[in-house]
Amino acid sequence: MTTQEVFDARSTQWQKIRGKLRAEYGDGVFRSWLMPMALANVDDGSITISVPTRFMRDRVNTIYGNRLRALWQAEDIASVDLVVVSDIVPPTPATPVVAAKATDSAATSRTTFNGRASSAVSRTGQPSDERPEQRDPVAHGDEWIASVGAPLDARLTFDNFVIGKPNEFAHAACRRVAEAGETAFNPLFLYGPVGMGKTHLMHAVAWQIRQQDPSRRVLYISAETFMYQFIRAVRFRDQVAFKEQFRSVDVLMVDDVQFICGRESTQEEFFHTFNALVDQNRQIIISADKSPSDLEGLEERLRSRLGWGLVADLHPSDYELRLSIVEAKAEQIGFEIPKSVMEFLAHRIPSNVRELEGALNRLVAHAQLVGRELTVETTQDLLRDVLRANDRRVTIEDIQRRVADHYNIRLADMSSPRRARAVARPRQVAMYLAKQLTTRSLPEIGRKFGGRDHTTVMHAVRKVEELKTNDEILEEDIQRLRRSLEG
Repeated sequence: MTTQEVFDARSTQWQKIRGKLRAEYGDGVFRSWLMPMALANVDDGSITISVPTRFMRDRVNTIYGNRLRALWQAEDIASVDLVVVSDIVPPTPATPVVAAKATDSAATSRTTFNGRASSAVSRTGQPSDERPEQRDPVAHGDEWIASVGAPLDARLTFDNFVIGKPNEFAHAACRRVAEAGETAFNPLFLYGPVGMGKTHLMHAVAWQIRQQDPSRRVLYISAETFMYQFIRAVRFRDQVAFKEQFRSVDVLMVDDVQFICGRESTQEEFFHTFNALVDQNRQIIISADKSPSDLEGLEERLRSRLGWGLVADLHPSDYELRLSIVEAKAEQIGFEIPKSVMEFLAHRIPSNVRELEGALNRLVAHAQLVGRELTVETTQDLLRDVLRANDRRVTIEDIQRRVADHYNIRLADMSSPRRARAVARPRQVAMYLAKQLTTRSLPEIGRKFGGRDHTTVMHAVRKVEELKTNDEILEEDIQRLRRSLEG
């Protein structure tokens, strides 16, 4: 066999092993720690696997190393090396997509599951499942960013982001920020329900900036990590170092900022960090599950700062977007999924793109491990729990329809400008139930009721809560509607 044929054969084995790891450890662990691994080099009886950072290499080696080695040994591979790659050179037409062997001049660090140490590898090409070209923070002296920042998912790039009407504005804004040579919108605030693509876009921005300008220091963290680092600095009386480190980055990306709501000391420090970076014209990108105006427990001055730049929301996906996402994910995995199965998934799992992807991964893993043909019937059998959970989920449309029937008004009245009491009160009840029974934000609820402002929804919720304490009939109506919707 030629070198290329050997590499292709091992790549096929590697895909099978990745599928087993995902099935065994779960989607969360796989995405965080195992997905960034890539097949870097193939030699007689040995395999070299690359990871982005030393921290990730050490963690994978400690926790998952034995299992990874056992899976490769089942494929007649005696030695598995884990390396840190500082630079990736994309393949050229004249260069085959085959990994080069290790050279001392390209080394940063390397470890093996057998306890040996040697130099890192530099590759002349990469298989299709590799991460994009990147700058390794450790290799460039940014050990602090590498240790504090969350690892970037190699799959979450702009090329892999499926665009539709619900997310096109947020995508365009992130693309502009990533490609702009100077600060575009500051801050860029992304918000939307879980699984709508906020984290994907933030990772994509980080990858694009690192590829476009490796000299820029990009820090991507969760709000929880920011709080932990702040508490640690206070505990060890190291606040000066904390401030200098966070205010020295060129791009600060904070995910799930709602986590610091109600935490006054953390908000205080975040406020000062925010101001310092803005004053230096450094880019800030933030995500949350709600818009700045809807985040409860957030200081007013910080709320004002977060809404200062560009606020972009990601709506729940429509059927066409979900189907496009399923098709794109199936193509990335490299597994042929029947069209009927993809359409079934797009119809039956409408709430969460992440849940949709997880369902697809489960189907592929089952098909690869068991060898069972995928049909709509087998999909229903394998995803009973997921489908059952989605069947129980209440939508705003369901609430509007049920409330309209209960009060004997037209469904169109839910979105009409009519203010007659016979229409306005049922509409307020529907808004109240939408706030109680769904995860939609106030602006999203307002849009479903004829494009009303979020303050109208807030007023409706407060009004119904006030009335039902003294109106037993209204309280009984709400309880009956709630039981019928949740049942």
